[in-house]
Amino acid sequence: MYLNKINLFLVISICLIFFFLTYYDVKSYEIKIIDGDTIHLNNEKIRFTGIDTPELKQTCKKNNEIINCGIQARQLLINKIGKNKVNCVREGKDQYNRTLAECFVNDLSLSRFLVREGYAFAYRKYSKKFIEDENFAKNNNMGIWSMKFEYPWDWRKKN
Repeated sequence: MYLNKINLFLVISICLIFFFLTYYDVKSYEIKIIDGDTIHLNNEKIRFTGIDTPELKQTCKKNNEIINCGIQARQLLINKIGKNKVNCVREGKDQYNRTLAECFVNDLSLSRFLVREGYAFAYRKYSKKFIEDENFAKNNNMGIWSMKFEYPWDWRKKN
């Protein structure tokens, strides 16, 4: 029995050491918001995982008025971050060598916030994580869901 407790303690200790050595946490000091789903954090280009926002030059229509929905998505992110520190948990790299991460302000996922406000889409091609938040935004006509729009991945193909 005593030997089993020691083995259990060793296994838990090794797991905790492994977790802390592999856990990538980036805390912000210098931040630049590029667009709705990309930031530069301490000179590292970070692309939010699991979401896609309209491109900066992308427009939408609401009541026959042209809306710069890509700029609105970026502005929403700027307003949400404000002077707060951003913490990002790295998840890998993409084909453009950007760091893929989920980023947080005051423990709130910025990706979840953007999707739930209707200014980002759950990027189902890569993740199923934010589908419930997208359904909430869609069902409540939030953000882009109150406009005529093109999905960002379709817009990029054409432009």
